[in-house]
Amino acid sequence: MTAESEGTPDTAAVADTGIATYAELAAVGPYGVRPGHALITMVEPHPEHEHAYNRWYEDDHYIAGAMAMPWIYAGRRWVATRELQLLRRPEKSAVAQPVTAGCYLSTYWLTEGRYDEHMKWTVGINQRLNRDGRVYQDRTHVFTAFQDHVATVYRDGAAGPRDFHALDHPYAGLVLEVIDANGPERRAELLEWLRVRHLPRRLAGSPAAMVTVFRPTPLPGDRMSYVKQVEGVDTRLTLLWFLQQDPREAWAAHFAGLPEEVAESGLGRVELVAPFLPTVPGTDRYVSELR
Repeated sequence: MTAESEGTPDTAAVADTGIATYAELAAVGPYGVRPGHALITMVEPHPEHEHAYNRWYEDDHYIAGAMAMPWIYAGRRWVATRELQLLRRPEKSAVAQPVTAGCYLSTYWLTEGRYDEHMKWTVGINQRLNRDGRVYQDRTHVFTAFQDHVATVYRDGAAGPRDFHALDHPYAGLVLEVIDANGPERRAELLEWLRVRHLPRRLAGSPAAMVTVFRPTPLPGDRMSYVKQVEGVDTRLTLLWFLQQDPREAWAAHFAGLPEEVAESGLGRVELVAPFLPTVPGTDRYVSELR
């Protein structure tokens, strides 16, 4: 009986995949649970491609282009219906033009300290996916960046899920907030104001259980051509508010005034506040509500 007939791959096939290297890589480097890095990507499918894009991303790309990669350990997709898109602020945004662009948002956690290793893999796999015709072209990347985690602020202190649970816990909504500091030299001060004063005050009594804060990192030079280089690397902060209720129910009371409050601090300008609902995996729920 041959090795193949027993269900065991032959030695040549094993060698071709470099399988022996996996054990070596697993034995070195960090392997904690903290979300040291994130991929945050907001995408707009082209008109009349909404259904096909959703099925491609969920049935193929979410897995082959993200979750199957080393050091991504959690992911979640979010959607903004037309009703939610119309709640976004400010009207003139440096992130989305028009401000309603980008109806799908995907968020992924990467193990702290594994950014470089992950980037080697993600560039290689996306080049392969592109060659194999497994990249959906009728879409526009509105806001796509790998980001470093810089803070998490909790509403309830030590109670409740931690930030590393955030993409697995069944939160009812998410608000994406993008803030540009008034110059690179003010970003550290902006972060401290957010962490110590603004976010604790805003979280108290709100439907948001936590806010995670990230700063963007430049994309590698060999990235895919359809993904533009990250803007605001020296000035920008990205906030994810994880909500325990539908964002529409809390918008006026808790989120509509965020741009004004940040502006009053004199430290920066909100370039986007955008609410989302979680998608329902395996379905096309909300696709008919995007336009």
